[in-house]
Amino acid sequence: MAYIFGGMIAVSFLFAAITGTLPALSEGILSSAGDAVQLLITISGMLCMWSGFMRIAKDCGLIEQLSRFFAPILRRLYPDVDPDSDAFRYISMNISANLLGLGNAATPLGISAMRELKKHSPSDTATDSMVTFVLMNTASIQLIPTTVAALRKSYGAQSPFDILLCVWITSVTALSLALLSSKLLMRRHVWKLSYRSS
Repeated sequence: MAYIFGGMIAVSFLFAAITGTLPALSEGILSSAGDAVQLLITISGMLCMWSGFMRIAKDCGLIEQLSRFFAPILRRLYPDVDPDSDAFRYISMNISANLLGLGNAATPLGISAMRELKKHSPSDTATDSMVTFVLMNTASIQLIPTTVAALRKSYGAQSPFDILLCVWITSVTALSLALLSSKLLMRRHVWKLSYRSS
């Protein structure tokens, strides 16, 4: 990846030198750097607030209640994961963070969930539960697109949450198709194994 980005930068400078637009390139770099810092401060404040909210939710037992709420659905999606295990709790917390649109806050929870799932994996190959979790984490349903709303607000949107309906439709569709494809591939894999054994 470093070589790709390095090549892109080198090509940009080369074409700027050929076309005589080096001053415009330098001005663009400086202004973009300032915009990036301002955007980082905006996003950091929002992430700190919601990360603190998630910590409070965990300490006051809200996450445990969410885990119980999601338990009937998650038991069907993760039949080989113990509902009382840490993996199950981390999966529930990750889904809760994604529902609030906190992709960055959900990442450490997702890593912890994968570590717990790995402890129960008999080999280095990803289990069905690990694959399903990655799909749910990537194509997650967002009830409140917090990060996107903060970005839209920082760029001057008057109503940063007016995209809610579109976000709900696209995230539900993406997650449904991801889980459907996962289940179909799992059945195909099981069918192939049974065919070879016979």
